[in-house]
Amino acid sequence: MKIPKRIEPLVEEGLVDAVICQLMSGKEALVYVVRCGRSIRCAKVYKETSRYYFSQEDQNYSDGRPIRSSRYWRAMQRKRHVGRITREEAWQNTEVDTLCQLAAAGVRVPKYRGFFEGVLLMELITDRHGSIAPRLSELTLTKTQARAYHDFLIGQVVRMLCAGVVHGDLSEYNVLIGKRGPVVIDFPQAILAAGNHCAQQIFKRDVANITTYLSRFAPELAETDYGSEIWSLYQRGKLHLGVHLTGQAVEKTRPVNLDSVLSAIKTAYRKEMAWQRYQQERFTGRYRPF
Repeated sequence: MKIPKRIEPLVEEGLVDAVICQLMSGKEALVYVVRCGRSIRCAKVYKETSRYYFSQEDQNYSDGRPIRSSRYWRAMQRKRHVGRITREEAWQNTEVDTLCQLAAAGVRVPKYRGFFEGVLLMELITDRHGSIAPRLSELTLTKTQARAYHDFLIGQVVRMLCAGVVHGDLSEYNVLIGKRGPVVIDFPQAILAAGNHCAQQIFKRDVANITTYLSRFAPELAETDYGSEIWSLYQRGKLHLGVHLTGQAVEKTRPVNLDSVLSAIKTAYRKEMAWQRYQQERFTGRYRPF
């Protein structure tokens, strides 16, 4: 296969020896199977121009991300070419940093092999037969498989959240089924759970995406609400790797203080009556301000 222009610098540097084939084309990148010495890896080539980096929705993902400097921030805000390039680099660096962070936390992700000239080199995930691993969306599952994959992926989102990370775009399309089971991929939209004002919403959506898909094969999963339960534990500082989950969000209620409620009603009533008297006296001319 002809070497894509964006991979040519890696060939010149000796990081890639040959491009075997194109694996996939996504909204933000092209992925190729490449040979690096005796190893077969995948190369993720980020697209230079894409709506992926510039929509209003993407600002929800960048919220709370650390910025290198005020100068770097100003560059990101520019609408000229330099601003676009800076924003693209920020998204790419997010995936690289997240891959390394989650691997250290024990999350099953592709192994990071290098990042050069906008190209991310990673482990190529294969199935038990040595073929390229399929996406979760490509498989027809038994009920038992669906429940097993769901349990494992819920454990992975817990592990990610314990590391302070929310995937941001988790779905059946971003999970590969490798020889050891599910592998989570694609992290350019990952966010910091503690620093993003949309983190709760995005986290619950991630969990709902996986649950909704797998409930096609195991309908009882549709009755669960792991997203709310896990986030509640996280907010209360009680989330840990060994936490027991039920799949149900428990709402804690307190006894109603009737005296406080009645007192508030009476106060509101007195204010309303005073306002009505004021309006009536003003209308009839009997109101005399001091």
